[in-house]
Amino acid sequence: MAPRILICRQIVWAHDDVKRLLGDIAEVIYDDSPDRASFLAAFGPGGKYENTVGIYRENESARRIGVFDKALIDGLPSSVRWIAHNGAGYDPVDVHACKARGIYLSNTPGAVDDATATTALYLLLSTMRQFAHGERSVRELKWKPAGVSARTQDLTGKTLAILGLGGIGGRLAELVHAFPMRVIYHSRSRNPDAPAFCEYFADVDAMLGQTDVLSVHVPLRAETVGLVGEKMIRALKPGAIIVNTARGKVIDEAALIRALEDGHIAAAGLDVFPNEPEVNPRFFDFPQVTLLPHMGTESRDTQRKMEVRALTNLRDFLTTGMGKDLVLEFKSDPVKVRQKL
Repeated sequence: MAPRILICRQIVWAHDDVKRLLGDIAEVIYDDSPDRASFLAAFGPGGKYENTVGIYRENESARRIGVFDKALIDGLPSSVRWIAHNGAGYDPVDVHACKARGIYLSNTPGAVDDATATTALYLLLSTMRQFAHGERSVRELKWKPAGVSARTQDLTGKTLAILGLGGIGGRLAELVHAFPMRVIYHSRSRNPDAPAFCEYFADVDAMLGQTDVLSVHVPLRAETVGLVGEKMIRALKPGAIIVNTARGKVIDEAALIRALEDGHIAAAGLDVFPNEPEVNPRFFDFPQVTLLPHMGTESRDTQRKMEVRALTNLRDFLTTGMGKDLVLEFKSDPVKVRQKL
């Protein structure tokens, strides 16, 4: 009998790729459970998800069954050995619960780089030139906002600091180099694949002191919650701008609002928020802040690439025993997890 792969909950763009990648090697079934209890029960003896070995997971599934937290992971049967998360950020899945159960977890790095980097570029442009503020003014039939030229600046020659120079940060660096902007960055270590024009700072405070725009590109983990807090924000040059396309909880929202109130931060461009879809209404008081509803990967091209990459991890797991996009927490101790399977 072919191994069973559960699509949880839908494929939007890559229907033909499901057949191409998995059609000859797996039985593909689709989740239609109305709630979490029904979802977990269906893995039991005689259930429609019985003997599932791999799960494709996308964020819309949370509307009915919730995120893949410890309770859900612990409720999965021992047959499940791989979860392919459709997304670069994988905080909706409890990776530590997966490790404890011996379930591998993959994500979709690379597939999101261009779309998220162009979102960050838009937020950078909008905040430095106050374009979103200008558009709102036109729609309100007020023409130009009063004094707007005193609050805007050109990109050429300014310094962009990238916090976390991975695939997305690296792509943003390439895009802004066309102006050109000076690009500096801080990561846990120097990125050997960084473009030659990017300057590495081991000392994050030294980097922040030279920053005109800080763009945040770190994953959400326990150690990164509130990483961009009071200390880091106040280390920025007065009048700096903050752009965030990573995760809302990486920034201490209260500290950012205080810095906007007293003018230490001139503007902010935010695509992500701590309690999505809720947005702190205090941000509406700052016309210089550009807000987006987490649109970083909202393009049909990128959405299809993400679906294909997640499905490819399942294909590779079934054919070779290992997908190429195993998340960081497993790469540090993959042998121990493999022995549990």
